[in-house]
Amino acid sequence: MADLVTALSPREASPESRAAWLREAGGLNAAIAAGLVSDVIELPLAEALVLGLMKQGVTKYLAIFGHGNTAIAEILRIYEAHGHVRCWQFRNEVEMAHAATALSWVYDEVPAVVTSIGPGALQALAGSLAAASNGVGVYHLYGDQTTHGEGYNMQQIPRSGQGLFGSLTELMGASYTLHTPAALRDALRKGSASVFHPWRPSPFYLNLPLNTQLARVSLRLDALPARPAWPVLTVPDAVTIGAAARLIARADRVAIKVGAGARYAATAVRLLAEAGGAAVVLSPGTVGVLPDEHPQNMHVGGSKGSISGNWAMQEADLLIVIGSRAVCQSDCSGIGWPKVRHVVNINADPLDVQHYNETKALLGDAATICKRLAAALVGPLRAGKLAWLAEAARKKAEWITLRRARADGPPRFDPVWQHGVLTQPQVIAVTDRFCREIGALKFFDAGDVQANGFQVIADDVPGETYTESGASYMGFAVSALLSEALATSGRYGIAFTGDGSFMMNPQILIDGVEHGVHGTILLLDNRRMAAISSLQEAQFRTDYRTCDSVDVDYVAMARSVAGVKALSAGNTQESLRAALKEARAWPGLSLIHVQVYYGPDPEGGMSTYGEWNVGPWCDSVQSTYVKTRI
Repeated sequence: MADLVTALSPREASPESRAAWLREAGGLNAAIAAGLVSDVIELPLAEALVLGLMKQGVTKYLAIFGHGNTAIAEILRIYEAHGHVRCWQFRNEVEMAHAATALSWVYDEVPAVVTSIGPGALQALAGSLAAASNGVGVYHLYGDQTTHGEGYNMQQIPRSGQGLFGSLTELMGASYTLHTPAALRDALRKGSASVFHPWRPSPFYLNLPLNTQLARVSLRLDALPARPAWPVLTVPDAVTIGAAARLIARADRVAIKVGAGARYAATAVRLLAEAGGAAVVLSPGTVGVLPDEHPQNMHVGGSKGSISGNWAMQEADLLIVIGSRAVCQSDCSGIGWPKVRHVVNINADPLDVQHYNETKALLGDAATICKRLAAALVGPLRAGKLAWLAEAARKKAEWITLRRARADGPPRFDPVWQHGVLTQPQVIAVTDRFCREIGALKFFDAGDVQANGFQVIADDVPGETYTESGASYMGFAVSALLSEALATSGRYGIAFTGDGSFMMNPQILIDGVEHGVHGTILLLDNRRMAAISSLQEAQFRTDYRTCDSVDVDYVAMARSVAGVKALSAGNTQESLRAALKEARAWPGLSLIHVQVYYGPDPEGGMSTYGEWNVGPWCDSVQSTYVKTRI
C-alpha cells in the first residue's frame, strides 16, 4: 500500500478520504507500524487531534455538541462512519463527565469528553471534580473563544482578558489551550502524562478556540505522541526497608491505614498485615482490599467509620499508611491517631509520603514495598501483638453484631410516610447481598446513602464497589451506570442513590435507554438531605432547609420513559429482594423506588464514630490538633 501522501494528492485529500485510507491500512497504529505515514501532511487541527488521541488508544467520545464544537463533531462523524471511533451524545455535561470518569475508573478505558463553549464547558469542568479527586484520567475537550480578539464571543467568560477559560481549567488540573495549531504535539504529550500518570492520573483539559479547530496544521502522523510507557517505580533499598521493618517489629499496637493507592495491592497488603500483626483500617473507597471476614479487617475508620476501625485508630502506637492522601474525613481532620509515635508511610507521591511527622518514608510501588516488608518480618508474632489482635477481634465482633442488628429487624414507623418503612442499612444490606450473589457492581451516590453504604457492605475483593468519596458528588452513581453500555465488556451494576442525588442527574432515564444500559437505579427516598439534616441536628439540635414537602411519584416518572422498568420495593426485605430480581431480569435500565426511614431512632442508621473539622466542631478539633505530635 502506498503511503498517505502518495495515496492522497493535495487536491483529493479530505478527512473522508484519509479516514477511508486509514481503514484500508488497518488503522492508524497499523499504518505507523508499517511505515506508511512518515511524510508530512496537512490537515485540519480537529482531525489531527482525533488522530492524536487515536494513537494513544482514546477512541471513545462522550459529547454534547454546540456552536463551539461543530468542527469536531464533523470529524467525529466521518471517523465513526469508518469505524475508527465511537461517539455517544448526552443531555447534561455533569452526567457525561461522571459517565466518562466511571468508564476510565471501572473499565480502564480512557475516553474524551467533548463540550461546547461556556456553560457546557463549565458544567463538564464541575463534573470533572470527581475524576480529579479520585485520581482518574479523562480527556476533556472544550470549545473556547477565538484567538483574534475581534470582540466578545457568545458564551465566553464576559470580561476582558486573554485565555480566561484556560485560567479556570489550570486551577483544576493540567490544562492546555490550542491557541496555535502547531502546538498539538506538545498538548498531547502533556495530556498523555496526565491521563496515563502511573500513580495519580487526572483529567486533562484541552481548550479549543473556535477559529483554530479547522485551521490547517502540518505534521507527520507517526510523530504524534503515543501513550507513555512508564518505567517500573523504584523501591527503597534494603537498608531502608530493614529500618522500617524493625520499627514495625518492635511495636505492639500496629495499624495499617489503607488508602486508594492500595486498591491494586490487596494481596501484598494482606501479607504485610499478617506478617506485622496489624489491625487494618479501611477507607471508604478501599472496602474489599481485605476480605470482610478476615480477622484483622477492622473495617472503615474516620469521621463516619466503624466501632472497630475507629478503635484501632485511637489505640494504635505505630501507623503504616499505604497509598493514602490523609483526607480530612479519613483521618478525622488530623486527630485520628492520638497514640501513634512512629509512621511508616508507603506512597508513590513524594509529598503525600511525608504527610505525617515521625515518618519513615518508603517511596515507590505499594505492592512491591509491602511484599518486601512482609518478607523482612519473618517469625512468630510477639506477645504484645497477639494481645493487640485479640482485643481487635473483640472490637470487630462488637461492630459485626451492631451491623447485623441494624440490617435486620422490622420496618420502622416514619412520620413523613405515615407507615412502617425499611431503614437505609436494611435496604443496603439486602441489596449488597444480592449484588454479591449475582456479581453486580455497586455505585454509591453522596450523602447518607454513601455513608451507610461503606459501613454496611461486605466486599471480599476490591473493585466491587465504587463510592465517589473524593468529591462526594451528588448524581455520580446514577450517571456511572452509563459506563456499562460504553465499555467494551460492561458489567451489570446497581446505583444506590438518594432522592436528592437522583434529581441532580435524572436524565440517566433517557440516556440509559438511548445507549442501552443494563443496570438498576435503587432510589432510597426520605424526602430530605439526610446526611446534612443529621449533621445539623448533632451540631445545633435542629435541622434547617434540608427537607421538602413535595411528594414525587418516582415510579411514574421513570415509567414515563419508554424502555425503563419502574418498580416499587414495598416495605419489607422480601418485597425489596423480589423487586431486585425483577429489575435484574429486565434487559435494559430499571428503577426501584424504596421509601426509607429518617428520624431520631438510632437503629435507623449506622451512627457516627469519629470526629471531623466541620461547623461548630472546628474549635474542638483544631485545639486537639495543636496538641498532636504526628
